[in-house]
Formats: sequence, structure tokens, C-alpha cells
Amino acid sequence: MKKYIYKIFNSLEKLESNIAFYPSIISLFGLLFAFLMIYLESIGISKYLVKHYPVLVVNNTETARSLLTTFIAGLISIMVFSFSLVMILLNQASSNFSPRVLPGLISNRRHQIILGTYNAALLYCIFTLVSITPNGDKYQMPGFSVLLSIVFMTLSLGAFIYFIHSISQEIQVNTIMDKIFIKSKLRLEKLVEAEKHIDAGFEDTSDWKNIMANSTGYMQDVSLKALADLAESHDLMIEVVPIKGAYILKGIPVIKYKGEASDHMEDDEDLESKLLDSITFSNSELIEDNYVLAFKQITEIAVKAMSPGINDPGTCINAIDYLTELFALRMTKKDHSYYFNDDEKALIHINTVSFEELLYNVMAALRTYCKHDVIVVQKLFVMFQYLLQQNNILDENYKEVIIKEIVNLKKDALDNHNNDRDIELIKSYITKLQNINPSEYKF
Repeated sequence: MKKYIYKIFNSLEKLESNIAFYPSIISLFGLLFAFLMIYLESIGISKYLVKHYPVLVVNNTETARSLLTTFIAGLISIMVFSFSLVMILLNQASSNFSPRVLPGLISNRRHQIILGTYNAALLYCIFTLVSITPNGDKYQMPGFSVLLSIVFMTLSLGAFIYFIHSISQEIQVNTIMDKIFIKSKLRLEKLVEAEKHIDAGFEDTSDWKNIMANSTGYMQDVSLKALADLAESHDLMIEVVPIKGAYILKGIPVIKYKGEASDHMEDDEDLESKLLDSITFSNSELIEDNYVLAFKQITEIAVKAMSPGINDPGTCINAIDYLTELFALRMTKKDHSYYFNDDEKALIHINTVSFEELLYNVMAALRTYCKHDVIVVQKLFVMFQYLLQQNNILDENYKEVIIKEIVNLKKDALDNHNNDRDIELIKSYITKLQNINPSEYKF
């Protein structure tokens, strides 16, 4: 039962990223409110208000029909224009920045709520218009409902003005990178805070039983709580083999475990099915689930900015600033992650991207496409200088990893610059980096 509860919660979290989620929910509320007002009109709410508060009721039938017809046409126009702006935003972001940023833009909750507000007001106006009686008798006409439609239309116009402001901000590359940075930083801080700073002593898993993937897709998330419950109830030890965010092919190992089903009502096959159900596969990736995706997205934005078609080194420099802070935060996290029970016993080993692999992948792309620009190269040396000066590095091996990338950057930079002044600048940064490092590290 717990397995299904975890799956439901995980599915709801993923559903929020769908562009139609909040608009559908808000539209449903608008539809239900329209039916509620039809019911209240049938029991005489407008008749009561005409007697006591006539200012709250629209009595003229033609005026009501004209208002509602105009509102419906106006709301449809606003919705078409707003959706067009969203499509333009997604197309520009994909062309100029990176296709990977699209899921984050689509899941923008504010835009979803605004689009849902339009649709809810539209549905309310349509059903209110239909509820007007052919005779237009003032006591049977939904006068109060018509007044509320004016209120909803005013709110929709305000939402439209805010939407124009918001969309003009969202389309800027600095805003996109800032949102990516904030999401990944929160995710990293959460992982660092939850990490147990003790040696788990996890045993070798080479001879453990394997569970193969039964479908293909990105390994978007793992329900560690569900896995931990199974591990404790069956006295298991578990290893999650793939790295979160990796593309999984059907038939490759995704889980290794040691132990067997302790419940006589089920066999190992049933147990393996439950273990496999704890992994969520998807065709999309979200930074909220995988901070490594933020490094990929910001790197791709930087590389795209250095392409001849865009030629925007300023954006690349800004991207390196964000990467610098993210790398500094990543250096406070271990390369290996474990899930502990209440007795601080490691039940689950989760494979993660190592700091060395992460830094190499980022620098390999930046060195390839930015090594010809001495200003960007200079910024990369500044990044390494900042990382080497960090005092809260969790693993001293991280410094050796940084030194390797400095050597690689030095070689590429010197090989691609012939100007004496540029070479002198590069060597000056190498000297600075050498002075802040132990003598055993030579560049």
C-alpha cells in the first residue's frame, strides 16, 4: 500500500510541470462556480438583491447580453495572444539558449495560473450567457451573475498586464540562468544538509542480485522512502546502479540487492517487482530532481552564446559566474550518497555523478568552444582560483581534480593564442594559481 501512496505523490509532483495542469484545475473551478451561480439565480438571489441592493444587479437584458458577448470575444483574443507569446518564448529559448531549458519554462506556475484565470472567466461568461432566459424578465435574468462577470473580466485584464510584464522578463537569458541557478542551489543545499558525514562502509556489490529495467527512459526519480521500507521489512541492502538523470535502456541493471523475500506470501519475483516500482522513468528532466541538469543547461547556454551565430561572450561570462558558485557548493558534498535508517545504518547506496566527472564534462565543452577567447579563458582561471581558495572543501581530492583541469585549460589556451599580450596574461594567471597551491602541485 505504501508503494502506491509514494507513486501517487511522485506522479502528482511530476504532473505540476505540465503546462495544462493548473489551467485545467482553475478552469474546473470556474465551471463549477458558474453552475453554483445558476443554482443561486434559480432560488432568487438576483430578485433579493434587486429589492435590497439594486446597484449589484444588471437589470437590462440587452446590456447583459452585449457585455457577456464582448467579454467572451475579448477573452478568446487575450488567450490566443497569450498562448502565442508562450510559444514565441519557448521557440526563442530553444534557438538561442538550449532546448533543455524548455521544461523549466513550461512549468512556470505563474503563467499557468494566468492562463487558467482566462479560461475560467471565459467558461463562466459562456454559461452565464446561456442561462439568460429568452424573455429577459428582470427577475429571472441572472443580473448578479452578470455583475460578477464584469469583476472576472477586470481581473483577467489585470492578469494580462502582469503576463506581458512577466513574459518580457522570462525571455531574458539572465532571468533564465538565474532561475536555473536558484533551483539547483536549493537542491544541492538540501542534499548537503541531509548528507550523513560518516563512512558508511558499504560492502562490495559485484555478486549481488540484479534487477533489470523493464522500460526505457530517463531515470527521473527514486522513491528512497519506499526502498528503505522494503529494505527494513525484508532485511535487504540495496544499490541504485544508474545515476539519476541517466537514460536507461530496457534490460540493463538498475537495482542490486542482497537478501531475499522474508514474507512467505511472496517470492523474490514479487519483491523485485516492488523494488523496481520505486524508480520513476520519464522522457523529460527537471532540475528539482537532478541538480546535475543545471550544470548541463548553464554550460549549454554558455557554449551557444559563443557560437558564431550568436557571438555573445558576455552571456558566457555570466554563465561561468553561476557555474563557479555551483561548483563551490558541490565541493561541500561527497561523491557517494547513502540512505540511512533511524539507527544510522546505510541501507541504500545511490550512485551519483562524481565531482571529477562533473567538472570535466563542463570544462571539456567550455575549452572546446571558448579557448579562442582570451577574456573567457581569463574568467575560467578566475573560477579555478576561487575554487582552490575554498576552505570548506569536503574532500581534498577535489583540489587535485581542479589542478588537472587547470593543466588542460592552460594547454588549450596557449595552443590557441599567438599574441604575446594574450600569452602573457594567461601565464600571469597560471602564476597566481601556483602561488595559492601546495608546492607539490605543478602546472
